[in-house]
Amino acid sequence: MCDHCLKNLNRREFVATGTAALGAISLASMAASAAETHEPMPARKKEPAVVKVVFLYPRPEDCDAGKAEASWQEHHWHPYPGNQFRHDEQRDKFAKKISEMAKRIGMRVDIQPGHLNTSAKAKEYAAKLKPQKPDALLVVSLSDPCHKWAFEMIQTVGVPGILYVPTGADHQLPHESFRKTPGLQFINSIENWDEIERSLRAVHAKKMLGQSRMLRVSGKAEKLAKDKLLGFETLQISATEYNSLFDSIKPDEAMKRQALAYKKMATQVMDVTDHYMFDAFRAHRAVATLLERYGGDAITINCLHLQHRKPCISFSINNGRLTPCGCENDQIATLTMMLGTHLFGRGGFQHNPAYDLTRNRYFATHCTCARKLQGPEAAAQEFLIRPFFHHLPKTAALDVQWTPKSPVLLMKYAYDRGPLIYGWTGKVVESPKSPPTGGCATRVLVDIDKVDDIAEVYPGPHPVLYSATPMEARTLKIFAKLYKVKLAGNIS
Repeated sequence: MCDHCLKNLNRREFVATGTAALGAISLASMAASAAETHEPMPARKKEPAVVKVVFLYPRPEDCDAGKAEASWQEHHWHPYPGNQFRHDEQRDKFAKKISEMAKRIGMRVDIQPGHLNTSAKAKEYAAKLKPQKPDALLVVSLSDPCHKWAFEMIQTVGVPGILYVPTGADHQLPHESFRKTPGLQFINSIENWDEIERSLRAVHAKKMLGQSRMLRVSGKAEKLAKDKLLGFETLQISATEYNSLFDSIKPDEAMKRQALAYKKMATQVMDVTDHYMFDAFRAHRAVATLLERYGGDAITINCLHLQHRKPCISFSINNGRLTPCGCENDQIATLTMMLGTHLFGRGGFQHNPAYDLTRNRYFATHCTCARKLQGPEAAAQEFLIRPFFHHLPKTAALDVQWTPKSPVLLMKYAYDRGPLIYGWTGKVVESPKSPPTGGCATRVLVDIDKVDDIAEVYPGPHPVLYSATPMEARTLKIFAKLYKVKLAGNIS
């Protein structure tokens, strides 16, 4: 970036626009004209992730006859897990469970009929599958000699791989390559359906990101751009368009009733008049109009200088409904929320990081926290309505009360740095009052797990806080493993 450009950017704008490189390449000129003429754009087509599933194990009759591809066959041995394992029954159970997971997630699994029982069949299957380029390959290896075939199959197909080996289906410690190969998620466990589902969710998240469009409202309209790494699109929309749209929306009686009904749900309203509640819902309609007009799956707005047009409450509502909305035109923060939406099925809290260094605690504060922290179908948190903290006018924002002792995940997907994912688990201490704390409308104090110096937990501006258990946080770790992204933090 040139010196002249740097001099004309404040810190927040530099953080946001500095991510614009991100491998973007220009696409159709229709996008630029759409942003300038308000011509609608269709949403991107969404195809489900496709995962191929195959089972490996020798036929019991071949083991009885000493003809299986396994050691000690001259003694007619059944290799681990032995002849009491009931391989066919286990295969059917796994197939049923995996199909149920795929339906819940909204993806497709193609399960190979029967099972493969020789290395030649495994090689043939992999060779035929390679040109199809599925989103991932899940191999369930139910017998010790087949694990090597499974690994070779995944390497041949060349897509992210999930290798499941039941505990007791191997003779010694599994080969190091199973555990340490980038792009391969190795599960060696006892009927660990949750870990399989987390792995499938990671594949689903990557697929959905690659079919998403982020709207960025700031400066002037620009051409549609596509990211080379993840495949998501960005469309820059002029702030003038948002402002004109907001100004054209007049608060009719239906909107006023909606705003006042929302206000009534708050446990307390602090220094916010009805006028500003009406403005909040004018902004909400303007945001919804832009998302519909340009087929957006997420939006981020350079919102700090919008005066009474700030969309704080709209962003809170949308994040709870799993439409990621990011503050301050921050593409990285919004992308992090887009990823979390698909990994966890819930909205995240983009925030500014602060600290109680003496007590070794993390403090998250901002103005667009969702009320439904556990997902759209879950119960909502209690909340207060109070003004935006930093300047007039007194636009409305939510002070969401987080549940003490509830588990959280602090996350940031800074893939412009390597790529790199930050992830720390912890627990809520409380939602401190203001005063004595400052910051912004929603404030959350957190104990981060296994951190001696909380100052080391600083991923830069605008990380995202999720209500998530340590086991749910593993989904992020699996995503990093499958897609060869460096992971920093304490996720175990």
